[in-house]
Amino acid sequence: MEWLIWLGALVSLIGLAGLVWCIIKVWRARKAGLDDETLRAEIRKVVPLNTGALFLSVIGLMLVVIGILLG
Repeated sequence: MEWLIWLGALVSLIGLAGLVWCIIKVWRARKAGLDDETLRAEIRKVVPLNTGALFLSVIGLMLVVIGILLG
């Protein structure tokens, strides 16, 4: 089950990269000095991507744990 551990690690890293991208995107929007309504709109666009990235990270970690338990 070693392949399951590596697959889970890869999925987790992709999710982590997505989370970092979301953080950078919101940070840049805050630094841009946008008005309140525009900033809220930008954050609303990022929330589904952030949730998806978090989901990928969790699924990847679950795959790692399952690979360890079965291996």
